[in-house]
Amino acid sequence: MKFTLSWLRDHLATEAALPEVLDAMTMAGLEVEHWEDPADKLKAFSVARIVAAARHPNADRLQVCQVETIDGMKEIVCGAPNARPGLTTVYAPLGTFIPGSGITLEPRAVRGVVSNGMLCSAAELETAEESDGILELDDALAVGTPAAAALGLADAVIDFEVTPNRPDWLGVVGIARELAAAGLGTLKDHSVKPVAGSFPCPVTVTIDAPEACPAFAGRLIKGVKNGPSPAWLADRLRAIGLRPINALVDITNFISYDRARPLHVYDAAKLTGGIVARMGEAGESFVALDGKTYELTSAMCVIGDEAGPLGLGGIMGGLSSGCSEETVDVFVESALFAPLTIAQTARALGLQSDAKYRFERGVDSGFMVDGLELATAMILELCGGTASDVIIAGEVPAAPEAVPFATKEVHRLTGLDLSDGEIDTILTALGFSPDVTGAGTRKVGVPTWRRDVAGPADLVEDIARIAGFDRLPTAKLPERKGRKEPLLTAAQNRVRLGRRSLAARGWMEAVTWSFASRATCELFGAAQGGGALVLANPIASDLDCMRPSALIHLLLAAQRNADRGFGDLALFEAGPVYRGDGPKDQEMVIAGVTRGHVRHWDGAAKPDVFSVKADVLAMLEAMGAAMGGLQTVQGARAWWHPGRSGTFKLGPKTILAEFGELHPRVLKAMGVDGPVYGFELFLDALPPAKVKPTKTKAKLDASALQPLSRDFAFLAKADMAAGDLLRAVGQVDKTLISDVSLFDRYQGPGVADGHVSLGVQVTLQPREHTLTEAEIEAVSTKIIAAADKLGARLR
Repeated sequence: MKFTLSWLRDHLATEAALPEVLDAMTMAGLEVEHWEDPADKLKAFSVARIVAAARHPNADRLQVCQVETIDGMKEIVCGAPNARPGLTTVYAPLGTFIPGSGITLEPRAVRGVVSNGMLCSAAELETAEESDGILELDDALAVGTPAAAALGLADAVIDFEVTPNRPDWLGVVGIARELAAAGLGTLKDHSVKPVAGSFPCPVTVTIDAPEACPAFAGRLIKGVKNGPSPAWLADRLRAIGLRPINALVDITNFISYDRARPLHVYDAAKLTGGIVARMGEAGESFVALDGKTYELTSAMCVIGDEAGPLGLGGIMGGLSSGCSEETVDVFVESALFAPLTIAQTARALGLQSDAKYRFERGVDSGFMVDGLELATAMILELCGGTASDVIIAGEVPAAPEAVPFATKEVHRLTGLDLSDGEIDTILTALGFSPDVTGAGTRKVGVPTWRRDVAGPADLVEDIARIAGFDRLPTAKLPERKGRKEPLLTAAQNRVRLGRRSLAARGWMEAVTWSFASRATCELFGAAQGGGALVLANPIASDLDCMRPSALIHLLLAAQRNADRGFGDLALFEAGPVYRGDGPKDQEMVIAGVTRGHVRHWDGAAKPDVFSVKADVLAMLEAMGAAMGGLQTVQGARAWWHPGRSGTFKLGPKTILAEFGELHPRVLKAMGVDGPVYGFELFLDALPPAKVKPTKTKAKLDASALQPLSRDFAFLAKADMAAGDLLRAVGQVDKTLISDVSLFDRYQGPGVADGHVSLGVQVTLQPREHTLTEAEIEAVSTKIIAAADKLGARLR
């Protein structure tokens, strides 16, 4: 919401300067986002007068001017065709930055003559887009007058954020009321005097959809003369970023910002029959004032006549009935519209307007007719004409109910010690009507522009805000005694450890949407077991389903990075996935995707199934998972490559993680270039880690004896899982065998068809004494026997 300081002073009697206004707004809860004072930008410029002008000795198009300035007489070279003796204009001294040209004035010769400053045009001061010469000002202006004051630009513009519950702040009157209550000045009388009608209104209004448009007021004004707005109105609109159009339209825009009351004007000659507020019909469309055609539905509120739609109620009017300079008779609309209908229609059509911004938050129902009267008075003043009687269709909603209020609630909820008189003064200044019903009790009438107030706590908030949050007493929170719970749960600690592990191995964390498109979700199994979890009111058409996998947006993010030249990356995310709408259907996962040559501290390595597997194993170990019983099973669900993926399991049913290469079919459907590798770890499936009886670290159990290793080559069937063999070998002697690993897998000449040679390295760690050959042979015999039980024989 933007407004100017002079506009505020139209409603607030105050001598406060801009810094005081900004401070008062901030303390009253009006969050100032930006402010701009044109006088600051033009503070170096001032009014000057050309005393004499002669042709430049070395240039026909230049003149050497003697100029009376705030710094005395100056000789200035000027190329403007309108430079002449007696002209009052704007002067910039040496060292001034010229905003329109982006240069800083320096003392240098122009064709042999030094120019001691500059005479400026409107374009150079950025007060106009184009200009033919230097500025021509009123000769009555004194030399040395600040340029901002001479040009009428000494008016600061303030922009602040309006919270959704305060639509009254979308009008300058509402801001003035708040600042007056805060003690910055006195609120001026802004009551509206009715304009008597001279004839019955010939335009009829019917409401067929009271749930979308509960009330509609209007009147016809005959014989207007539309045209450009007066300078004061046009300048005021330009100051807040609005483009003046014509007087009739500018009046409605002015009242929208001045009183938070959107209005609309129709050229009465373009209406066919009466006006109807109804719901749209399938197949209808209309061309809006922005020149675009919009398709209507039965969920949209339409203002129409016998010929069809005239516009979308409360959002935007149609081009066919808009006012132009040829308009003679104008019908003025002041209506009420349901906020929810407005918001849903605007979202469906992607339409934004000042009227929509106000109506979806809820406008003051009590100002519907007064807004029409105010517009009528301005139109008669600026455009002339004769007004009809006001017609009202529908029923204006009743005012909010009075709120029972005990003044002691202020101290109970805030700690502020305010007298009943001070509380009543604040409430009255804000537009409430406190009616004393007893000692310390009130029945507080709520104004129609404050429908956000529903109970005593809302009143306390306003009282504390105006009294000053800086008056709130400070108090220490009571200390908690007894047992203190840890800051993080065991599950949260596991997530933290997993994230740290991945980050240490070169992965970068991402935060993505929990929503995805339905088509993408179905690629990841959303169609199984009951279908996709579709949102009733999605924030975007391509985010209409809760994600069944955290891989979805990581894959899309990886492709976006690749499209911009960053193809080598590894992304992971810790977050929820959704299998259904039940309380147990939400799962926490850690997922990741990687592609290309990822830079790593130990050198660049191309990711593959095994590098991803190693990272997942490291993460599981860091999180305290039971690695001893971990099984690796080939294959995973349908979105993984069937021959290049695997699953980590604990027992026959518990799946801890899936990893491998993503299926090319899935990548193609998502528009992602492969190959891409990834994983998804299911945190809820991890069994709880064993609780240590003490936080003291265990004694280091390091053997002083040197370990030794033995290599075995086993011949097994090609479909045997190497993990099963390694697990069987490791179980032979848990005390002596410290590590078992696969170092070779061979198929080819020398190995029978359908078989494979598996090279296994076994590390033995003596504990009490150096192992003898007999002891080593005994362990080796047990290893061979264990392998043989699985069908793997020593080569």
